[in-house]
Amino acid sequence: MWRGVWACALAALAILGGVEITQAAGFFEKNFYLSGPRYSARVPLCEESGPLREIRINFRRKEGRFWNSELAIVDFEGVQEIAFRPWVDAAIPRRFCKAVALVSDGVKRPVFYSIIEDGGLIGMSYGVEWCVVGLDRNLAYNPACKMARP
Repeated sequence: MWRGVWACALAALAILGGVEITQAAGFFEKNFYLSGPRYSARVPLCEESGPLREIRINFRRKEGRFWNSELAIVDFEGVQEIAFRPWVDAAIPRRFCKAVALVSDGVKRPVFYSIIEDGGLIGMSYGVEWCVVGLDRNLAYNPACKMARP
């Protein structure tokens, strides 16, 4: 008699695809930064000093370290926003900007940059991606920094 009951139970499990017992997330699964796409859209403005300072510092570092050049950005002018969150709302918030950089060689060059929420070191703050037209020597944003724009 019990053999028939077990056989029916096994047949039912096979038909239903098996039953899997699930558990709630454990302590470590709940408390690590796994928030998903819940962004606040708090991204610095194009004119703020933080993103511009980061561009200035990283430009100088890149030119000196990789291109053996003394070029530096002296000043920015004509800073303006091109777009904010140009894609779907669930995408990482980005503010796209453009400016004119006065470089230490005396030439004014266009700069295109984006300020990205949680794009900094391990996602703890905003990050900045930038391109100076004519000085994108490794062609990362080629042609003419087009890939740095929305």
